[in-house]
Order: sequence, then C-alpha cells, then structure tokens
Amino acid sequence: MKEFMDENFLLQTETAIRLYHEYAKEMPIFDYHCHLPSSEIAEDMHYENLSQIWLNGDHYKWRAMRTNAVPEKLITGNGSDIEKFHAWAETVPYTIGNPLYHWTHMELQRYFGITDLLSPKTAQYIYSKTMNIIQQDGFSVKSLLKKSNVNVVCTTDDPIDTLEHHIAIKSDSNFKTKVLPTFRPDKAMAFENTPEFIKYIEKLVIVSGIKITDYDSYLDALKNRHSFFHNLGCRISDHALILPVFSSSDKKNIDKLFQNILNGKTLNQEEITQLKTAVLQEVAKMNSTAGWTMQIHFGAMRNNNSRMYKILGPDTGFDSIADGDVAEPLSRFLDSLDKEDKLPKTIIYSLNPRDNYLIGTMIGNFQSGDTPGKIQFGSGWWFNDQKEGMELQINALANLGLLSRFVGMLTDSRSFLSFPRHEYFRRILCNTIGNWVENGEAPEDYNLLGKMVENISYNNAVNYFGINLD
Repeated sequence: MKEFMDENFLLQTETAIRLYHEYAKEMPIFDYHCHLPSSEIAEDMHYENLSQIWLNGDHYKWRAMRTNAVPEKLITGNGSDIEKFHAWAETVPYTIGNPLYHWTHMELQRYFGITDLLSPKTAQYIYSKTMNIIQQDGFSVKSLLKKSNVNVVCTTDDPIDTLEHHIAIKSDSNFKTKVLPTFRPDKAMAFENTPEFIKYIEKLVIVSGIKITDYDSYLDALKNRHSFFHNLGCRISDHALILPVFSSSDKKNIDKLFQNILNGKTLNQEEITQLKTAVLQEVAKMNSTAGWTMQIHFGAMRNNNSRMYKILGPDTGFDSIADGDVAEPLSRFLDSLDKEDKLPKTIIYSLNPRDNYLIGTMIGNFQSGDTPGKIQFGSGWWFNDQKEGMELQINALANLGLLSRFVGMLTDSRSFLSFPRHEYFRRILCNTIGNWVENGEAPEDYNLLGKMVENISYNNAVNYFGINLD
C-alpha cells in the first residue's frame, strides 16, 4: 500500500518517477493565466491567517462547503475567519476523490511542512501553526511567489484598468518575478446589456481620452488601451464566451448596430452576435500586428442560481458547463482571420470535455507561420483541472497533435498558495508519459523525454509568448 501523498504521489512507474524528479520538479513556473490581484503583489501583502488565503474568493471551496450544508454565513458571509476555517476543515474529509483534497494537503505540505490531514480534530492545531508561519516576514505575497519558483505571472485586467499596481511592481528592482497584465475586454463587448455597456463606454472615454461617438472611435479607444497594455509588457488577450460566436456582416451594418446601442436600443441575439464577431475580429487583428497571443475560453454557463446571484453577484460558485454548437462558429471565426493572414497565436479552451477531440482536430486546420504550435489546445481548466480532466486533455492533444509543443499548465486561480497545481499537472504529465514507456509505446530515451517534459513544464511557454524575461 502506498503512503498518502508521498514524494512519488501520482507517479506509478519508475520512468514517471525519474521524469518528474530529474526533469519536471525544479523547472520554474510560467503562469500565463490567473486572477491574482496585482494590488496585493504591489503592496507585498501579509495575510493574517490561512482562512484569508484559502477561503476569500475561492468558489471551488465554496461549492464544496455548500454541498456539505455549511451555512452561507460561514462561506461568504460575516462569520469570523476562524469559524470559516473550521467549516472548511469539517468539509475536507468529505472531499476525497475531489482535487480539493489533494490541493489542500499539497499546500499544507509545500508551504507549511504539515503532513497531518485536515479534519475537525486537527483544525485548531493547523490553524495555529500556520498562523505563526504566515505572520513571519518571509510569508508576504512576493516571498510566496519567490518560494513557489514563479518567473512569470499574467494577471487578468480590464481595458479600463489603470494598471497602476503593475507600474508599481515593475519599479521594484529587487522583485524578480515578472507580473504582467492581460487584456480582458469582455465588458467592452457586453452588448447584451445596453445600459451597462453605455456606462462602460463612459469609463473607456475617460481612460483613453477618445470621445466615442461611433464604431470607429470605439475601436480607436480599444486600440489606445491595447497599446497602453503593450507598453507595460502585456502580450496576451483573454476572452470568455459561453460558446464560440461567428456571424459575418458588412461594415455599414456594424456601424448601424453600434450606433443603435449608443442610442440606448436593445439588440436582438443575431445583432449581438454580429457585433461581437466584428469586435473579436478587430482585437484579434490588433493581437496579430502586435505579436500577442489570443486566449479564447468557452463552455461556461454562468450565474445559474438567480436567487444567489442577486445576493452575491457573479463568480461566487454558481457556474457550470454549457452545451451547444462549437465547431462551425469556431472554425469560421479562425478562418475569417487566417484568410487575411491576421490570425494571431491562439489558445483555445473548452470547459466541456466533450469538445476535446473537436479542439484537437480544429487546431490542426490553422497551424502555419514561424511559431511551432501556433494554435494551442489549452490545458484542462476550471472543472477540468483535476487528474482525469488533465489526462483527457493530454491524451487528446497527444493523439491528434503535437504534445511536445504544448505550452502547459496555468492556475486560473485567485490564491497565492495555488502554485502546487503546476506540480500536480507535472506529476500527471510524467505519469502519462511514463506509462507509455512502460507499455512499450514510447522509447526509454531520457534525453528525448526529459527535454519534452522540461519544455511542456516551462520552456515552451517562454518561447511561445515571446515575453522578455531579462
């Protein structure tokens, strides 16, 4: 019987053990998509206790706690930090089989040296021991990034953000981790809600200094912010869609639709799709010109619980997997850019594992130019960032494309203790390749396979995103 979560956790073969410990383990982290608050990095924030690091904003844990009948007061409400921690400790033993059980204990081991299992019996001891460590000088946010061997962090930022915290971080010559913004213009394309969109446009006018009176001036304002982000090191845009969109339209109609929305009119679904398609194409062209990468996330059905949405708002644990047409709109969107030679480097993620083979074949249609793996099948994310989800994504990509060119894992997290998810991925990657070797499906060539593991863990991302690490 194997010991729980020992040094060879998830590594089932001698080949996997060697690949992980000799090649993957010490590679730096390039976290190219996360939701870490740049303000807390700039301030080099110190937390008071583990509850603040673990439970503030973590909708993964919130969903589990609700399922365990924890009162909302002890999840997102006004319960004390220690009450919320004990509520989480009550829940953890029930999470066996869920990645939360692994992540919880990996983080306790890696950051605190604690091998005890979190439960109601150990909760107070663990809370007290971790508090003593957290309150030390060496446990600030910047220290955690250094301890986690993170070389690059790409945050998620709205075009109207001032990026003042990124500017402050950049001015700290003693802090070596690169913290770069990511251009996330979802609200700038939220044509579904006319009043909210108009409010957003008013803010965009202020930060860009461009009066928006029509579609062309709106694009000028977005280009202005795109350049602003570029000058602060941004090389990635990110776009969240329920499903891929594509509906072609001519410039005259797009001008008309945009004018209608500025005039306060509500667009129908087809008009929204036409306008959103046009703007996504324009941002993609900006990316292509600037050498950026475009990330497209789809497959999330958000805010399903309308009662709780009214109470807590978005991103509070009430999202699930969407189902619908993917292949045709995704293909037509990519093709519309490719035929103009304006298709940027693109990473495609679906929250629905049903789409794995669809994406795996789709990316092969548009590989061209000087960038290996120009169109990427993104890693298992959100509900798929667990063992089975990662294995499904890795195997689909390997079967249909070039796994060796994969840019690897991301955290998609709001927690500064989430970086063991990269370790989790690397162990799963090494175990998958190790099984191929043990089964005679891949050669036992550690020069070949070791380099492959190192590249997927870190080097491919460095080369793909083209971010200067000096």
